[in-house]
Amino acid sequence: MSQKSDVVAARKEKNEQLSAAGVALFPNDFVVTHCVAEIKAVVEKSATDTLPAASFSVAGRMMAVNRFGKSAFIRFRDRSGQMQAYVRLDKVGEDAYGLFKKLDIGDFVGMTGTLFQTKTGEWSLLADALCLVSKATRPLPEKFHGLKDPEKRYRQRYLDLIMNSDVRELFVRRSRLIQAIRNFLNDRAFLEVETPMMQPLPGGADARPFKTYHNSLGMELFLRIAPELYLKRLVAGGFERVFEINRNFRNEGISTQHNPEFTMLEFYQAYATYEDLMDLTQEMFQKVATEITGAEDITYQGQQITFSGSWRRLPLLDSLEQIAGVDPSLFTQKAALIDFAKENGITFGAKDFETIGIGKVMTKIFDALVEPKLIQPTFITGYPVEVSPLSRRNRENPELTDRFELFIAGREIANGFSELNDPEDQKGRFLDQLKNKEADDETPAVIDEDYIRALEYGMPPTAGEGIGIDRLAMLLTDSPSIRDVILFPHMRPAEA
Repeated sequence: MSQKSDVVAARKEKNEQLSAAGVALFPNDFVVTHCVAEIKAVVEKSATDTLPAASFSVAGRMMAVNRFGKSAFIRFRDRSGQMQAYVRLDKVGEDAYGLFKKLDIGDFVGMTGTLFQTKTGEWSLLADALCLVSKATRPLPEKFHGLKDPEKRYRQRYLDLIMNSDVRELFVRRSRLIQAIRNFLNDRAFLEVETPMMQPLPGGADARPFKTYHNSLGMELFLRIAPELYLKRLVAGGFERVFEINRNFRNEGISTQHNPEFTMLEFYQAYATYEDLMDLTQEMFQKVATEITGAEDITYQGQQITFSGSWRRLPLLDSLEQIAGVDPSLFTQKAALIDFAKENGITFGAKDFETIGIGKVMTKIFDALVEPKLIQPTFITGYPVEVSPLSRRNRENPELTDRFELFIAGREIANGFSELNDPEDQKGRFLDQLKNKEADDETPAVIDEDYIRALEYGMPPTAGEGIGIDRLAMLLTDSPSIRDVILFPHMRPAEA
């Protein structure tokens, strides 16, 4: 039997003894009047030479105990922070102190008492009463070593949160980030909505979906890969500004930037263009960064990222020339462009190069040679029609679309465009997309006829955008992996 198993067995035996002695191991009758942060706020408002006379009832997990015979200092923590308490036999009584001596680090205790200042100047709770609130059977990791193994941290996030205060603060920041975005859009008259997470047809993005089955309806359904087509139905229905902070599911690879289940913000604004959304996005990021980090400019993995000022806007073709070193004369020569890609180690999924459009070749080169170099916030504009089936064509160059992608720290953070609202053009794009599907493309070959029908009823000129919440959270919390900002990332079973 392992040492940890021995400890667990010993705690279970202790629990049985306490229970046999009439101690309730999991009571639910202790009334909390204050949290740690509220107690500390009382201290801050009080004069330094005046003791707050109020009595406080607080509960939390014991994180450390320093015993001195008939007294002990304990460190306990609740949702708002950690503080110290002093427990004395002559204050809490023999029964309560006898129980306290049998408790373990990790147990939850409830205490009522007043504040005092120790010789070192630390404000602490002098307990007048103490009780057990919840008994822990498993021991916490040894404090010196903590919990540092990433595999265990992701699998047992509850333990990660118990032991690592920086992790708790990270997820508080993530929550505040989402709330800041919600407030930003609400202030601009956007309506928050909800669209189906199980859909009869996968649409709105080019990705392999997860499949499920509804028994009563007798039909196959797909977990949402994007809410786009449903949100634009709402714009056609008269909701001119809508947004959804949504969970999407894509049955694809896992990496430091990809998780099968992830969070996106998608929003749509009627009578706006993709250029309007670039302005809005910059304003949103600057405001949110200031709220979350205290400044517009941030540091990410040792790199200074400047959110302040005007962000660079660079056409895709110009980025290929200036950053990837592509000769502009190749932009109309697919075979030569493919040769350039091969020379730079870029491979293609399709075996028959005749099925690959030149626009897809360009974006492959961009992904490999340009994207990793876009450290400062950069809007890349003018994507080929071939890779932008839902975007409005550019008036001056119909082979390109009014679309942008935002890149920060060498990765895509947002994707937006002026929406295609011509139903005939949209249906033709869907058909071209099906015709040009690569041989190894496993995404379903479907056309959403109801979405075409919605466009036929008329949709105002609209611009829409999707922003990766997880990747934005990575930036604003300086996290190297998407698993660090998702509470429960998907992993293979531990047995594997």
